[in-house]
Amino acid sequence: MIKNLLIISSDHTGHGHKSITEALCEEFAQYEDLKVHIFDGFSFGGKPLLQVAKSYGPITRNAKDLWKIIWKITLAQPSLINDAIEIIIKENLLEVLEKVKPDMILTVHPNFNGSVLNVLEHNNLKIPFITLLADLVNITPLWADPRADYVICPTFEAKEVCMRLNVEEEKIKVLGFPVRSRFYKDEAGSQEEKEYKSDRPLKCLVMSGGEGSGNMSRIASILLDNFNCTVKIVAGKNIAARRRLESALLGKYGKRVEIYGFINHIQDLMMDSDIAITRGSPNVMMEAVSCNVPLVIVGALPGQEEGNPDYALKNDLGVVCKDEGNLQKVISDLLSDNARKLNLIKKSQRQYSNPDTAKNIVEFILGLEI
Repeated sequence: MIKNLLIISSDHTGHGHKSITEALCEEFAQYEDLKVHIFDGFSFGGKPLLQVAKSYGPITRNAKDLWKIIWKITLAQPSLINDAIEIIIKENLLEVLEKVKPDMILTVHPNFNGSVLNVLEHNNLKIPFITLLADLVNITPLWADPRADYVICPTFEAKEVCMRLNVEEEKIKVLGFPVRSRFYKDEAGSQEEKEYKSDRPLKCLVMSGGEGSGNMSRIASILLDNFNCTVKIVAGKNIAARRRLESALLGKYGKRVEIYGFINHIQDLMMDSDIAITRGSPNVMMEAVSCNVPLVIVGALPGQEEGNPDYALKNDLGVVCKDEGNLQKVISDLLSDNARKLNLIKKSQRQYSNPDTAKNIVEFILGLEI
């Protein structure tokens, strides 16, 4: 029986890894005899490695070409990256392992799979090791270390990539993408009550992950100029973007637009919206689906998010607008015929969504005998 669980996550590379950890910990909390110890993996490397983590936001907002290069390096040289991180984190990680004495290690960030397994192997430490992927389709080799005892995947697409990266099929479990419980709507009510009716203003939510990237001002203007709608914009941690949005939009559109920074009640905005226009961030996508908000995906980070828009299309979770100049037509198509397409997406999302995903993952982990 697992008594001490060490979770290695990340607080600064977007918000997805932290959100996944929180979703799991809601379920781990049901087990009174279990102690869960959560560490930001970048903290093992001290200030220098934490600064690397904190550079994620500026890079993904302002230097997507650089991010693409970083992604390609992880594809080509994963062992070099693992070896380098091992050297940086080794001393502090060993101190944590000595202090916590975990019965199992669970990682939810790709940088701390091969690197941590290297430390365990080179110090003759036999601790069961589980990886939980936080990406849907495009999987870096850093996620898929064949030495892990199990790799938990959110999708079958992710499983296929892991198998191509030499993870044995029997080690891979497809259990879905864990989302915090507050993002799930109460399913009470009739089918008709769950549908959008075009006799009222369309409530739009514009967001782009925790880092607030993307041309949200132009998107909001297209919506407000062409539709009977209101728009709420979440700029995330991007303070400069929030100020620019306020300057550009509040004077022109008044109460039809509301602008937020990083908030802890994003689920309330999602549940109060008829549509979400967002980047293809896996965490944002899955939270919106859990809230039963149809997606319009207007971009994706190079590399890790490139396959997410097509995944949404394949599963009828939303639509894709590759060119913001086509946004008016995309929204018009969703609203035509009394919002038939929009409501079909809402129905597909309800069929796709599983509020027990985090529970199932926790039960699987705690039921392992390894």
